[in-house]
Amino acid sequence: MPHVYMLRCGDGSYYVGSTRNLDIRMDQHVSGRGAVYTSTRLPVVLVFAEEYERVDEAYAREKQIQGWSRAKREALIAGDFAGLPMLSHTDGQSDTRRGAN
Repeated sequence: MPHVYMLRCGDGSYYVGSTRNLDIRMDQHVSGRGAVYTSTRLPVVLVFAEEYERVDEAYAREKQIQGWSRAKREALIAGDFAGLPMLSHTDGQSDTRRGAN
C-alpha cells in the first residue's frame, strides 16, 4: 500500500517522502541508499506514516507536508491534530524545500 512518511534524521532535520512499499523504502534509508539527503544525515528514524489507497493520494500528502513548518510537522508527529490549523502560515509563504526543517 502507498504511504507518506516522515523521518527524523541524525542532525535533527525531517525528511518527508512517499512510497509504494514502506518496509523496502525504510531499509533503503537506514542503509544509506534511500536518498542523498538522508544518506548524509544518518541515522534516520521513522516518526510518522500514513497509508493511502492510491499512490497519487500519498504523493499529494507528501507535497503538502513538505510545505509545512517544523512546528506543524512536529504537531503532526505528536498527533496534535487540533493544533495543526493554528500552525498554518498566515502570510502565504511556506518552506517547500525537500527535507527542510
